[in-house]
Amino acid sequence: MEVLSNEALARLHPTVHHPESAQRLEVLLEAAGKWRECGPASVEQVERCHTPEHVARIRAIESDTWLDADTPASATSFEAALLAAGGAIEAAQVGGFALVRPPGHHAPADRPMGFCLFNNAAIAARAVQAEHGLERVAILDWDVHHGNGTQDIFWDDPSVLYVSLHQWPFYPGTGRPGEGNDTTVNVPLPAGSGNEEYVRAFEEIVEPAVRGFEPDLLIVSAGFDAHADDPLASMEVTGLGFRELARRCRGLAPRVAAVLEGGYNLETLPGLVHATLDGFG
Repeated sequence: MEVLSNEALARLHPTVHHPESAQRLEVLLEAAGKWRECGPASVEQVERCHTPEHVARIRAIESDTWLDADTPASATSFEAALLAAGGAIEAAQVGGFALVRPPGHHAPADRPMGFCLFNNAAIAARAVQAEHGLERVAILDWDVHHGNGTQDIFWDDPSVLYVSLHQWPFYPGTGRPGEGNDTTVNVPLPAGSGNEEYVRAFEEIVEPAVRGFEPDLLIVSAGFDAHADDPLASMEVTGLGFRELARRCRGLAPRVAAVLEGGYNLETLPGLVHATLDGFG
């Protein structure tokens, strides 16, 4: 699977003493070896998922600020957010893995939230539908937090399936048991869940749901904060577990792509991405 990124993301959108730091991209690009540079999304592409008012708010940031209690921003955040969305779009186009930041899955149409400015996976899904004629896109989110923004954007859209495995109860408080509809499938898992529980959820819920939807493309919102050593959650997935989840994704759609979401242990993150790439093949 081709890796896409942009070295500017290791300096843009600085977030000093914040878990979602530029160092995440520094360590990933240092370990990645071979990768291809991605370009930015256009405002038109972003506004397929986000309101013009939200986009204008991010564009207008001129100094260090906090957009909510969890989400810092600065004068370069708009540039970084466009690059992150652009990397996700290119990954969806070629079946690659976008190593980008800031993450996106908490951002609904009209605001930033939970470290996220623009919803990268959602923007990518809309781009391939509008520009490449793909009719049905599935988004599988295995970040430890529920992707409330992705769920909100596609809640009433039968052309996009959203499936999320996440720790429950936990931030942001959505994705609770029983929450969903025909194309929104939530799989809340208790704290302490590890490889066995995740694989069982894949076998019993995720794989039947995605296969039944018959997507033209599967986009994985690949967060790694469900790892046993991640500082922000309480799950027990290992590198072997992420490799197995990725391996199981390979046969779920004609094309599979991935975009980085969470994962905040700088020592373990490169190895987890490597294991996942190995699983994707």
